[in-house]
Amino acid sequence: MERMSEQSTPGIPDLPEYPEYVERVLEVAEQIPPGRVMTYGDVAEWLDEGGPRQVGRAMALYGAAVPWWRVVRADGVLLPGHERRALEHYRVEATPLRTAADGTQRLDMRRARWDGAPAEGPAHT
Repeated sequence: MERMSEQSTPGIPDLPEYPEYVERVLEVAEQIPPGRVMTYGDVAEWLDEGGPRQVGRAMALYGAAVPWWRVVRADGVLLPGHERRALEHYRVEATPLRTAADGTQRLDMRRARWDGAPAEGPAHT
């Protein structure tokens, strides 16, 4: 995933060049199939580098251009401040959800979590 333009075009800003680790995190986020999620820790493990906090920081600062709603907390709680937008994406993609005891929607991590294997169909079947 190359984010920096080869040549500058007048009137069009150059795309930022991201640190290598960030590029790798964003590449993983782009590979997660619709209807599935990976935790911050899953991404770090997949990359064999960093940890959940580093992945979370990379997503918070640079993740807007990728399917950010597919990289989540391990407990299935929706990203604070982005719950409504995330729920819209989850509903469109048929991502498995559950209702917590307090009435809030959470991801059904048992059914939604992606292990990196090729997708074989909807997450909820």
